[in-house]
Amino acid sequence: MTATVDPPRPAAPPRRRRRRRRLLVPLGLAVLLIAATLVFHAVDQPDPGDRGFLSPTATDDDGGSRLAEALRGQGVTVRRETDTLRALSATEPGPATLFVPAPELVHPATLDALTDLPPGSRLVLVEPSRRVLAGMGLPVVPGDRRWATRVTSSDADGRPCPLPEATRAGRAAADHQRYTGRVGWTGDRCYSGGLVRVPWSTEVVVIGASDPFRNDRIDEWGNQALATGLLGDPRPLVWLDLPGPAPAPEGPSWSPVPGHSHSDGDGRPSGRSGEGADDRADGRPPWDNPLWDAFPAWFWALLLQLALAGLLVVLWRARRLGPPVPEPLPVTVRSAETVLGRARLYRRAGARGPAAETLRAAALARLLPRLNLPPGTPAAEVAARVAGYTGRDPEQVAELLHGDAPTTDQELLALARDLDALTRTVVQPTEGDPR
Repeated sequence: MTATVDPPRPAAPPRRRRRRRRLLVPLGLAVLLIAATLVFHAVDQPDPGDRGFLSPTATDDDGGSRLAEALRGQGVTVRRETDTLRALSATEPGPATLFVPAPELVHPATLDALTDLPPGSRLVLVEPSRRVLAGMGLPVVPGDRRWATRVTSSDADGRPCPLPEATRAGRAAADHQRYTGRVGWTGDRCYSGGLVRVPWSTEVVVIGASDPFRNDRIDEWGNQALATGLLGDPRPLVWLDLPGPAPAPEGPSWSPVPGHSHSDGDGRPSGRSGEGADDRADGRPPWDNPLWDAFPAWFWALLLQLALAGLLVVLWRARRLGPPVPEPLPVTVRSAETVLGRARLYRRAGARGPAAETLRAAALARLLPRLNLPPGTPAAEVAARVAGYTGRDPEQVAELLHGDAPTTDQELLALARDLDALTRTVVQPTEGDPR
């Protein structure tokens, strides 16, 4: 007795592997390109929380030593302070210019005190967030944010710029974070909203880019003229150089400059208990996601659209649901390979019934033309004609051509052999066969 050994099943067809590779490689390259772009952009952007950011003593790219030297060359007195309370005290008796390059590091409890400077003073803020502006009670809110700082003229949006410092500077890199006024408030805007001035008793200037003040960008375009114009004034300059997040001030009712107060755009006095004050017990600022604020809204919308497009591509290229659909073969395949492949599929699925129907349909397709019968001939008539042609029992022929589906592989194999013998007898008769 000889044992039959099934041939080893082949690995995944090369065509399927190539199709999967054509799908995964472009998606992987797109993801890698997006990730690399985000990483390089995040590394290139200065971090206000880094030690030495816009510091008058820092000489690296994000420092402000070159700006401090230019101001001193114009005769401006530059006083560096690393504590908020001492910086506020240094503005006395005033007037003075207080420069805050990293407003996010100022403690929320002292934000409103930054605008309580002596009359005639100026406060310059670099890229303050919505939390900082609300904590100070300013009628200004952040608007659109660009992917990178753009160099524009002071009247780029068609409005004349009322700040003489910006007009003299001309084109400068100030259009990064734009600011707009609240409803009903009209203030001084320059550089398409990248520079805003609030004319209170303490003049507040908000600029949405750090480029004009940094060592690596100060010599480009009119950046130096804009920075020295905003900070260079006959008034002394107090430079608040915080090394990190400022601690909470001591005392529950601390007031840095008694007697000084101002009112906001609606005429209400501002103070620690006013609009935007932080009521948290620990005094920490509310959480603000820097990654969300680092990119404009259109970038996140575009990223969402790309994700949806990728999902649609995956669904399109994935396995389709439903019954198999016949498709034309892209190449010519030998009939033996096709039969063997379909047989293996039927065997793997255990589809003896469909396999038997296929064999019987193929046998009838060869028998009917030989017997001059149309395709819609009843089964009994076909069995009778085949039985009369071959001399077999009509019931056996009917069972062979239109019987029940086989339940085992042996029955399916016997059915295939009988159908092949019957077909050969009718289509290719030999000597001795009845005619």
